[in-house]
Amino acid sequence: MTAVWALLPCVALAFSSCIRIPVSTGTKRVEVAAVSAATPKKVAAPAPQRDPDVLVWMIADNLHTGMVFEYDWLLENGFRPPVGFPKAKYVTMSWGNREAYLKKAWLTPWQAVRALCWPSPSVMEIIPFNYNVVDVCHYQHVWKKLVPRDRGPAVAAFLNGCVKQGPDGNPIVLGTSSWGKGVIVESPWNYSIPRVCNTWTVQVMEACGCEVHPWGAMTEGGVVKQAESRKNGFQKIWDAYDKEDGKE
Repeated sequence: MTAVWALLPCVALAFSSCIRIPVSTGTKRVEVAAVSAATPKKVAAPAPQRDPDVLVWMIADNLHTGMVFEYDWLLENGFRPPVGFPKAKYVTMSWGNREAYLKKAWLTPWQAVRALCWPSPSVMEIIPFNYNVVDVCHYQHVWKKLVPRDRGPAVAAFLNGCVKQGPDGNPIVLGTSSWGKGVIVESPWNYSIPRVCNTWTVQVMEACGCEVHPWGAMTEGGVVKQAESRKNGFQKIWDAYDKEDGKE
């Protein structure tokens, strides 16, 4: 019996690793050069006061979810964008099966089953924009939440770990985004059940400080339920605009 209890942590770790993208969110140690006592000290200008929180957004259609971040917040906390990525106020990000993203079309039923049931290559899509989130993502449902600014290093480290770097240390770009002037970058992790696009979203939410359960995030509805929970507090601010009848 004692042996069974001893195995439980290993079983829990195995179940966690098969659904979570195994990315370390640790920060690298920065070595600071020693300064001679004879060197005159420069008085640093006072840092401008900033809001202790930043807004993040979650977007979703009936199947797929993603996140929107203030781009400068990611950069100042160590996020490494692809070479030549344009300056922007916001970036929207999502993760999923490489074939679906590169085709920019829905998969056939067989392709969808294969993508879900067998490990397949994955990508992350990164799209810059400068307008209000609901104006750009008006065909999506949109939620917002205030996140402590000091969660930035954890979020940036997680996103960096979702991207495969080339020999030069920069993200490997595979193509253009499904809309806008963004890119699709290669990810080192496989896509399949249970590690799907929506579990990626809740893991990003977790990096923002939310309490999540990846096993409950297989569907868009599962992500929304966790996002809107009292402990996480995402507030819905926009319902998807219906392309067919022109109604919200």
